[in-house]
Amino acid sequence: MDNRYNRHNRRKYNLKVHIVLVTKYRKQLLKDSIADDVKQKIFDIANAYGYEIIAIETDKDHTHFLLSYDTTDKVCDIVKIVKQETTYYLWHKYGSLLSKQYWKKKIFWSDGYFACSIGEVSSATIQKYIENQG
Repeated sequence: MDNRYNRHNRRKYNLKVHIVLVTKYRKQLLKDSIADDVKQKIFDIANAYGYEIIAIETDKDHTHFLLSYDTTDKVCDIVKIVKQETTYYLWHKYGSLLSKQYWKKKIFWSDGYFACSIGEVSSATIQKYIENQG
């Protein structure tokens, strides 16, 4: 049996996306416990929504992650969920620190994001790249 593909009902697929999120104003906030909490929260979100985090790493002002997802999911929705839930969590836990960084409450990530679908051939290369961030 070919384990490279996910199967669900009558679907057979292997969808992976490399996503990069950048902090608002490129503030270098992703260090120490905040970086660890962001990574853990993204893992928790992935588990809750049925995504699989293949690799994840942060570097001062941005985070990279390689994610496997279902055919019924949209990348823009995945990014929206990750941004909303991590922002809410970080403001709840680090509100006093973040309020000194951002004049407008409840922001953490910049408006945009980078997303790139990957083929199976380059998966290991991207995973190694992400793991070597930071």
